[in-house]
Amino acid sequence: MNKKHPKALPYLFFSEMWERFGFYLMLGIFFLYMTDTQQGGMGMDKKQASDVFGTFIALVYLTPFIGGLLADRVLGYRVSITIGGILMGIGYCGLAIPGMTAFYSSLIIICIGNGFFKPNISTILGNVYNDEKYKGLKDSGYNIFYMGINIGAFICNFFGSYLRNTFSWGAAFTAAGIGMFLGVIIFWMGNKHFKHADVVKPAKPEDMSVARIFSVTLIPMLVAGYIGWIIPGNIFGSDSTDAFILGAIPVAGYYVNIMLRSDAADKKSIAALLSVFAVAIVFWAIFKQNGTALTTWAESYTDREISPSLYAPAKSLGVVQELSYTKDSVPMIDEQFRVARDKEGRIIKSWDYPSYFKNVTASQLPASGETVKLVSTELGQSINPFWVIVLTPLVVGFFAFLKKRNKEPGTPWKIFFGLFITALSTLVMVGATYACHNGLEKSSMLWLIGAYGVITVGELFLSPMALSLVSKLAPPRLTAVMMGGWFLSTSIGNKLSGVLASMWDGYEHKANFFWVNFVLALVTSAIILLMIKWLNSIIKEHRA
Repeated sequence: MNKKHPKALPYLFFSEMWERFGFYLMLGIFFLYMTDTQQGGMGMDKKQASDVFGTFIALVYLTPFIGGLLADRVLGYRVSITIGGILMGIGYCGLAIPGMTAFYSSLIIICIGNGFFKPNISTILGNVYNDEKYKGLKDSGYNIFYMGINIGAFICNFFGSYLRNTFSWGAAFTAAGIGMFLGVIIFWMGNKHFKHADVVKPAKPEDMSVARIFSVTLIPMLVAGYIGWIIPGNIFGSDSTDAFILGAIPVAGYYVNIMLRSDAADKKSIAALLSVFAVAIVFWAIFKQNGTALTTWAESYTDREISPSLYAPAKSLGVVQELSYTKDSVPMIDEQFRVARDKEGRIIKSWDYPSYFKNVTASQLPASGETVKLVSTELGQSINPFWVIVLTPLVVGFFAFLKKRNKEPGTPWKIFFGLFITALSTLVMVGATYACHNGLEKSSMLWLIGAYGVITVGELFLSPMALSLVSKLAPPRLTAVMMGGWFLSTSIGNKLSGVLASMWDGYEHKANFFWVNFVLALVTSAIILLMIKWLNSIIKEHRA
């Protein structure tokens, strides 16, 4: 790692790497576990699983608002990160316990833990770079840190695939917990290098107390969420979506209130951040479909057959999924999973069939009784982090090249390009749907790899740059709270991704699904383009 960067960076890098190992291992198999009926999964239909998935990844990024607030005002960053890491590890291990009670309890624990961990490790990294000799390296520091996230996200799916194929879903979830505990240990090994950056900031007279914030924000959030859950019918498609959207309104209102109550100098910087948060929602709505719509594409629409020469090494790695084909057992229509359960919610009988065979051409179907050897679906989740690892040095080097010539684009321009490139990535999947005749035959894996490659470039332009912008513009006493605001926008986008993905079956031609994503991203990139001059003026004024 570059010696020009602070000594804290490697410890934060590897701590976050192992935290993301656990999180993305769990996330990579989460949708598959919920929809599985063959290996002890939960047997949910895809619409229900998409709703649960979207709600979970929404809530897991909503809680950083609370964790960031408590870290800024009460606990400090190191204690908050430690609490969060331990809770997340417990939650992952809890998913290995059978039954719906353990399932939902573990998800709640993970959401709370992430709220303490996620905003505060990003904040403490930014604080380390506030030293005068490191300020100019902050953007590249966040890019390097972001690569750590994706190394963990890349390797975890190989572990997850091996463990769930060789042992059980529970073994894979337990491995996620062990990874999280390793992250906490590494974090404390580097304590001496960043303890100076862990400073609880005094509140200003115009700031609300923590108790006041909870009374006017957290309690209304819970009440509004409960009302959304019990309202007869569905306003936004499902009870969980209604509950989330209504519950998020008081939290969003809190951030608007922060801006309105701040002095003139802080008001501008907070307004700029809230504007960026708003447009980032669409990016996350598209990006987080990797766990739902793109997982469905990888599972049922992509040719995953392993060539005989690669079968032995793939089998030894535990990344082979074997499906048995029986002639005339595959319906021509897409039916929901049908299962019978015991009192604990465990599947005791299944009438499911392997969906992989539904769009295999007659000439390519195996003989009746033959077993087909496929690459495990969850390895598709490693394509994006693979591209991040490969492309991060190129993107950092590209910006360094431009910086030497005084041509490096400002952070707002990078965010714009990120959104625009994200729009282009959806066109790759439009091409994939036409190439495979709307799923009548299998699509080449190259389409999925290409789509992930394009959106990864957009991600590298946008996500680490937004984290850097929070660190640059947030008032010092509100850094972690504003970092929580970034994760609130992530949360809303994640929920929207689940809503969009739940509509997958409603599109007769799947190209239309991706065209909708394209239009959303293109319109949003146009909005950020219109704000660039204003954002640049605020950044310039903030530096003065």
